[in-house]
Amino acid sequence: MHSIQQMLEDKRAKARLGGGSKRIDAQHAKGKLTARERIELLLDEGTFEEWDMFVEHRCLDFGMAQNKIPGDGVVTGYGMINGRLVFVFSQDFTVFGGALSEAHAEKICKIMDQAMKVGAPVIGLNDSGGARIQEGVASLGGYAEVFQRNVMCSGVIPQISVIMGPCAGGAVYSPAMTDFIYMVKDSSYMFVTGPEVVKTVTHESVTAEELGGAVTHSTRSGVADLAFENDVEALLMLRRMFNYLPLNNKEKPPVRRTDDPADRLDFSLDTLVPDNPNKPYDIKELIVKAVDDHDFFEIQPDNAKNIVVGFARMNGQPVGIVANQPLVLAGCLDIKSSIKAARFVRFCDAFNFPVITFVDVPGFMPGTAQEYGGIIKHGAKLLYAFAECTVPKITVITRKAYGGAYDVMSSKHLRGDVNFAWPNAEIAVMGAKGAVEIIFREDKSDPAKLAAREAEYKDRFANPFVAGSRGYIDDVIQPHETRKRICRSLAMLRDKKLDNPWRKHGNIPL
Repeated sequence: MHSIQQMLEDKRAKARLGGGSKRIDAQHAKGKLTARERIELLLDEGTFEEWDMFVEHRCLDFGMAQNKIPGDGVVTGYGMINGRLVFVFSQDFTVFGGALSEAHAEKICKIMDQAMKVGAPVIGLNDSGGARIQEGVASLGGYAEVFQRNVMCSGVIPQISVIMGPCAGGAVYSPAMTDFIYMVKDSSYMFVTGPEVVKTVTHESVTAEELGGAVTHSTRSGVADLAFENDVEALLMLRRMFNYLPLNNKEKPPVRRTDDPADRLDFSLDTLVPDNPNKPYDIKELIVKAVDDHDFFEIQPDNAKNIVVGFARMNGQPVGIVANQPLVLAGCLDIKSSIKAARFVRFCDAFNFPVITFVDVPGFMPGTAQEYGGIIKHGAKLLYAFAECTVPKITVITRKAYGGAYDVMSSKHLRGDVNFAWPNAEIAVMGAKGAVEIIFREDKSDPAKLAAREAEYKDRFANPFVAGSRGYIDDVIQPHETRKRICRSLAMLRDKKLDNPWRKHGNIPL
């Protein structure tokens, strides 16, 4: 018995050592944690239950038969984050560069299957050189097995990817299908083809960081939701975001007790919107002052800054926030902002987050670049997301709501449950100046008459009462009572039930 126990401990020790102390030191020298260190930091202390520690690859070619390491380059299992269940896999770059083999993929698939059965999120810590070349098509088959599970898990359990090293070729498509992607600056990258292939095919010279680094993907492409300075910061912020998430789509997000009164008034909001309708202001000031404890967890803060999305709590209840940002492009909707917001709204709808929408939008961004880029279809994604959404929807129009963008931003016509407007809100087809120049073309040569017409138009539409008279606005509220009115509305909507007609799935304008 003693010999068997010793064999077990020896095997465990070998598995824990991964690729060996030399490669662990090399990982640390790059400023990166090892696969096991990352799990220890992510999960509550002492809660990790590892599975498949002794799994080895089955490849016999290219000398691989004599080169087997227990665990085969990925650590898998489950544990707790703040006492709540989560499944995790962490790729080990010290073992074959974290390359994915058939057995490696089977380990990931096993925990994903189990997560689906018990209804718990999956977090993937990615640090891999890609498919294990020695295994050929078997490793590609392994990727496809993981992809299939990503699709089946989508909208059922939350999936989060943290890119903590290389992620190239087919490997990028699994994170792409998860709900959120975190990256680490200067040590992680994602691309379909690397800089060498790019240079060969397109003759462009580009570094790995420029092509697919954390800054590139969190500011330009929108592939990554958040970028962090190092592994430790990324994992600690992931723990923070996890606190907002339900374990699965049959649960509501976890309510946390707060000492911030639901009826708290903030009179500084009464002067937030400038008197000059063309002067910008920061919508984040409203968000932070309205939510519990001034705590707002923003998603994609550096991409498509003309729209703001993220998580917060209202009277302890987690909510999703979507808001136009007047500081950037006057808050116009464009291609990138529509995609960013649409994906976030769909996540909120899938996982039972009420959606709070703050509206100050002068319309969709004009121009050939937008039209040629497909703004019509991309803008329709946001329209589709809000229209399909069945969770509680509360909308507050703070200033402008013009044209089709008014409709798109969770209007009453898209089944908005409670729609408020501030007293100075303008709800119209377009701004007074543009409208008058179209309606009264014949007066263009007479500036005085045109100015009088513009004043008339403003008196008629530069307020929320026309929309209110049609029932498109449920109430006109004072800015300082925004938090109180939203919290009351959420309490009223707590047991809302709304089902869309049965269908296999809709055909969102992709």
